[in-house]
Amino acid sequence: MEKDLLQRITHNPEICHGKPCIRGLRYPVEFILELLSSGMTTEEILADYEDLESDDILAVLLFAARLSQVKSIHKLAS
Repeated sequence: MEKDLLQRITHNPEICHGKPCIRGLRYPVEFILELLSSGMTTEEILADYEDLESDDILAVLLFAARLSQVKSIHKLAS
């Protein structure tokens, strides 16, 4: 199931400057995370963006969870 979800996240240098997006559509992962963090529910997002599916939202959350599993974070700039 996780593998299937993560396959929904694509990278293409021709789409959204190569940012991870949902199924090759122009919905970057970061955009969906911003919507969720602003308080929008999955149902509200799906109603506003009809070409998205509930598994797309789950895929974004799983992708973000995987990114957060780094062993350490180094300060890049002061």
